[in-house]
Amino acid sequence: MDAEKIVIRPAVEADIDVLRALAEEIWREHYTAIIGSAQIAYMLEQRYSSEVLRAELERINLWWDLLLIEGEPQGYSSYFVDSDADSLQLDKLYVRRACRRMGGGVRMLERALARASQRHCSRVCLAVNKFNPSAIAAYRKWNFRIERSVVKPIGGGFFMDDYIMVRDV
Repeated sequence: MDAEKIVIRPAVEADIDVLRALAEEIWREHYTAIIGSAQIAYMLEQRYSSEVLRAELERINLWWDLLLIEGEPQGYSSYFVDSDADSLQLDKLYVRRACRRMGGGVRMLERALARASQRHCSRVCLAVNKFNPSAIAAYRKWNFRIERSVVKPIGGGFFMDDYIMVRDV
């Protein structure tokens, strides 16, 4: 895909409905087989309500980016500087299925890595579901390594079963 057809810009409050719609589509398509519909519904409400998104868009040292391909929203990412200020946490990076392998995900990752460098972070960290082999492989390709395994309750009787992956900046 031509680089000029891919635009990544900061998400703003007017993008909340777009972010919610993208999350709903991407999560249901990708994660139903991994964590099930009930956990997806719980996590979407927990992480993508209008109130949560509005509060995150207003936070300092937390960034949301919107991926546009040929002018249409196709993905998003969010990341923040950890409280120890030595690492950047890549919290979200999602691309619609039809637009994967077009370079948008890589560009969002590069943007987060650049932000980590600007903020003098020594590393970038992320959590990835242990049963998401395509994402694990993609992050390994970008020199992330598995640092540890975590199982974390998130409420509602659900839990996250993740690898914490890290990459030096």
